[in-house]
Amino acid sequence: MPSRRGNGGRGNPWGSGRPAPSEFESAVAQGQNLLRQIMPSGGRRGIIVLVVLGLGAIGAWTAYYTVPSDSVAVVQRFGKYVMNVPPGLHFKLPLGIDSATIVPVKRQLKQEFGFTTPGAADLYQSPRPRDGKRETEMVTGDLNAALVEWVVQYRISDPVKFLFEVREPSETLRYVSESVMREVVGDRTVDEVITIGRQEIESEALTKMQELSTKYEMGFSIDQVQLKNINPPQPVQESFNEVNQAQQEKEKLINEARRDYNKVVPLAEGEKDQRIREADGYRLKRINEAEGDVARFSALLAEYTKAPEVTRRRIYIETLQDVLPSIRSKIIVDAQIRSILPMLNLDSQMGERP
Repeated sequence: MPSRRGNGGRGNPWGSGRPAPSEFESAVAQGQNLLRQIMPSGGRRGIIVLVVLGLGAIGAWTAYYTVPSDSVAVVQRFGKYVMNVPPGLHFKLPLGIDSATIVPVKRQLKQEFGFTTPGAADLYQSPRPRDGKRETEMVTGDLNAALVEWVVQYRISDPVKFLFEVREPSETLRYVSESVMREVVGDRTVDEVITIGRQEIESEALTKMQELSTKYEMGFSIDQVQLKNINPPQPVQESFNEVNQAQQEKEKLINEARRDYNKVVPLAEGEKDQRIREADGYRLKRINEAEGDVARFSALLAEYTKAPEVTRRRIYIETLQDVLPSIRSKIIVDAQIRSILPMLNLDSQMGERP
């Protein structure tokens, strides 16, 4: 009767002679031979040796671990916290005595609300499937509805508090963030939320989230709260878009008016100051001239009082000295002559000479 092995097709590929053993069968045969040498006649000594070797292999496998460069390892011994371990290769007590939990303390984590980034591999980003539409539905202070999407970026600042103080800290942070955002949005009108109040909302939400994270000892440090899309509900979205466009047009006109104001008003102010300074200068000039004329007249009066005839003649001569040089045609009239006597114009003849 032919053997099953010969009929199985696993023998010699040439189909003749004794079937050739496979590599797996050779390894099994070597293992059986080794076991026969260790456990002669089925003794307990061989079983003990096998158990010791197995425990040694498991202990060696569980005695070392590697911490990434952006993380630390929190070591527990029989469940009790022992220490934090920096990045690198480390060793611990094997067989479950020590356990090391890797915590990414240097990595910036984020949570998305109302949307999910496709292909995101961060386990902390969205702990479990959620209803994004429900998260974004909020009521503003003027009893209007708005759909708010935002992102919270944070870091694990204290790995011990992160692991032991709060159960599911990432999920707790998500609830805290949603509660704070609803509170902040509820204190503002829908126009502020959609248009001009985004930066104030982000700043206030960041402050309140950090306060609650510190109060609950979650071990988080909130880095940034960033608003993404803020839209009204779909039935009234077109009306809100028109209002938004009108608001933007209003802001544009206000900015243009301020630009013209800043261009015209300083120029007018400068001209005003210039006119005032010119008027002050002219006033001082007239005052000084008047005071000088008064002083000159007073001096002449004093001299006139002393010698009226001499002073009168002196004033007459000085006046002629000032007036005559500017007169081109000079006519001397004498009471004894009956006609005008022309005089030689020496000034014009001097000017005509080459």
